[in-house]
Amino acid sequence: MFHKMLILVLGIAMTTVIVGCNTVKGVGEDVQSGGKAISKSAEKVSEKM
Repeated sequence: MFHKMLILVLGIAMTTVIVGCNTVKGVGEDVQSGGKAISKSAEKVSEKM
């Protein structure tokens, strides 16, 4: 019984870690895209000045 419970807990933990990594990666990509957009806007404004 203990062996089955341990396998279940480890499986849930591994699934959480894998899903969490993908989520963090997606957030990082979103932040990077936002930074690029801000940089482009700042360049356009500085060119007009």
